[in-house]
Amino acid sequence: MNPIWLTPPIAFIVFLVISLALSKVGGLIAARGSDLPGKTKAYACGEDIKQNSSQPDYGQFFHFAFFFTVMHVAVLIIATVPAGISFMAGLYLAAAVLALFILFRR
Repeated sequence: MNPIWLTPPIAFIVFLVISLALSKVGGLIAARGSDLPGKTKAYACGEDIKQNSSQPDYGQFFHFAFFFTVMHVAVLIIATVPAGISFMAGLYLAAAVLALFILFRR
């Protein structure tokens, strides 16, 4: 039997306390800086850059995310199917191929 301090909740609390203590000590010994007007501006080799106000288009991202999800879930399911259930694995693989066909149809 493992000691109580090796259980996940207790280990989480121990590491949380350690990380908070390290953060506090680091904040106490860190050098104090002064606030300058350009402190939070983006730096581009000394050149002033304009803020980008365009909104990114995530249309293509969702296609990649769906492809990634379908492929990885299919591989995980197929890889963990017991030896005697090959029909269900084939059915699941066919559903995954159909989902990818629908994705690439556009």
